[in-house]
Amino acid sequence: MRHGGKILVDQLAIEGVKRVFCVPGESYLAVLDGLYESGIETIVGRQEGGVAMMAEAHGKLTGTPGVAFVTRGPGATNASAGVHIAFQDSTPMILFVGQVPTTQRDREAFQEVDYRQMFGPLAKWVAEIDHIERIPEYISRAFHVAKSGRPGPVVLALPENVLSAEADVKDIKVARPARQMVSYEQVSDVIDRLKMAQNPMVVAGGSLWTKKAAKELGLFAAALGLPVTTTFRCQDFIDNRHPNFVGDLGIAPNPDLAQAVKSSDCLLVLGARLGEIATSGYSLLSSPSPSQALIHVHPGADEIGRVYQVQLGLACLAADFIEAAAVLTEGIKQLSPKSLRKSYEAWQTPAPTPGNVKLEDVITHLSETLGADAIITNGAGNYAGWLHRYYQYKGYRTQLAPTSGSMGYGLPAAISAKLADPEKEVICLAGDGCFQMTMQEFGTAFQYGVKVIVIVVNNGVYGTIRMHQQRDYPGRPSGTEMKNPDFAALAESYGCLGEIVTDSSDFPAALERARAAETSAIIELRTDPAAVTHRTPALGLVQ
Repeated sequence: MRHGGKILVDQLAIEGVKRVFCVPGESYLAVLDGLYESGIETIVGRQEGGVAMMAEAHGKLTGTPGVAFVTRGPGATNASAGVHIAFQDSTPMILFVGQVPTTQRDREAFQEVDYRQMFGPLAKWVAEIDHIERIPEYISRAFHVAKSGRPGPVVLALPENVLSAEADVKDIKVARPARQMVSYEQVSDVIDRLKMAQNPMVVAGGSLWTKKAAKELGLFAAALGLPVTTTFRCQDFIDNRHPNFVGDLGIAPNPDLAQAVKSSDCLLVLGARLGEIATSGYSLLSSPSPSQALIHVHPGADEIGRVYQVQLGLACLAADFIEAAAVLTEGIKQLSPKSLRKSYEAWQTPAPTPGNVKLEDVITHLSETLGADAIITNGAGNYAGWLHRYYQYKGYRTQLAPTSGSMGYGLPAAISAKLADPEKEVICLAGDGCFQMTMQEFGTAFQYGVKVIVIVVNNGVYGTIRMHQQRDYPGRPSGTEMKNPDFAALAESYGCLGEIVTDSSDFPAALERARAAETSAIIELRTDPAAVTHRTPALGLVQ
C-alpha cells in the first residue's frame, strides 16, 4: 500500500526524472512526502513563475520533460507564464498542480480553478487525476504527449484527497513515445530539389535537436554550398563561425538576410514553425502560397501547411533528417555563400550607441572571451538585441532564451542550466525590468550553491516600449520609467559578488572577478536610456 504522492513520485523515477522544481503548497503535501528519500532532487524556488521557467529550461536543454510542482489557484496562475513559454517554444514539460478535494469540486472552494479551461489554450494536454489507481497511467500518458510529435507542456491537476489516499497500484514501464522516421529516398528527393534550385537556403529552428545534428547541419550545408539561417533564439543550432552560417531571422534581422530569404527560390525549413518572428510579421513569405518552393521538415504533421502551402512536407525530427542528409552528401564539398557570409560579418561590426557603457563592446568582449561551451541565458527586452547581433554561439545548447518573448526567463533558466551541467559557465543577461520579474530566484541559486553570473543592463526604462513610443509618439514618454535598486548590493546581501560598471572599459576586469569568484555574481551595467536599440540611424530606424 502506498499513498498517491508516493505512487506518483515512484512513477516519475521510472521515467528517469532526477530533479523537480517546486514552490511547496498544502494541496500536494503527499507528493512532498513522496519525494522525501526518493533520490529525486527537489529544487525549491521563490515564485511559481520562476519555478515553471526552470522546468521549461531543463526540457529545452535536455530534450526530456522538465517537471514542476505548484499549488492550486495562485500557484497555478503564477506558473502559467512558464507553460506558455513551453508551448510556443515546443518544449517538453510537465506541470503538476495541486487541486481541491474531489468532494469539494464545483463549489468555488478555496483556490479552486478549472484547470482544463485555464490551461486549455496553453498546453498540449490538460487533465485531472480523479482516481488513485490511475496515477501511473496518467503519468505515462503525460510523458508520451509531452515528447511526441511537436513537443510541448502537459498540465496534470492533483486533487488533495486522491494524493493522500492509499492503494495497492502497479507501476507502469517507462513511456516510449512514437517516433516518425524519414527514409533515405525522401531525403534524397529533397537533396535533388536543392541542387536544382538557383538560390536555395536552409532555415533551422524548433526543438529536440542534438549536438550531433548541429554538427551534421554544418557538414550538410558545406556539401551543397547552402547558406544556413536560424530562427529566433536558435542561433546555437550551428557553429556561428561556420562559413555557411549567414545570421538569424530574429527581431529586425540583417536586411540583407531578409532580402535573401525573400529572393530564395527554395527554402528547406528544418524543425521551425515559420511563425511571426521568423518571417518578419509573415512578410518574408507570402501566405498561403509562398513564391519560394517550400520544403518543410517538422515533427508535428499538423504544423506542415498550417500557414504556408508546401511543395514537400516531411513529418519527422529535424535531427533525423539531418543525420540521413549528412550520410547522403558525405565527401561532397561546394563553395560557401561568400556574399551573404560577408554581410553577416559586416552586420556583426559594432555600431556605436549612446552612453559610456556600450553594449556592443560588452557583448563583443563576452563572445571573444567565454569558452565555446559557455551557456548564455536571457529573457525579453531590447537589451537582447545586442546579444543576438554580436554574440557568436559556438556550440549546441549554449543559448537558452524564450521564443515567446517572456520577460524574467534569464535567471531561472541560468539556475536550471547550471544544475543540469555544473561544469559549464552560465551567464545570464537581463534588462533591469526583465531581471526584476524573477530576481528573487537569486536566492534559489544561493541556497543550492549554484554559481551563475548575472549581467543586469540598468537604464531605468522599459527599453522596448520606450523605443516604440519614440517611433509612434515622439517626445511623449509615458509609463516606461523605473526607479531601480542597487542590484550589486542585492548580490552582496547574499554574500555574493556585486559589481557596478559605469564605463565599458571597466567591464572586462569586472567579468574576470566574477568568473574567478566562488559565488554567484551580479554585474550591473549602468547604461544610457537613449541607447534603446542596437540599430543605427543609417538604417532609418529609431536610436
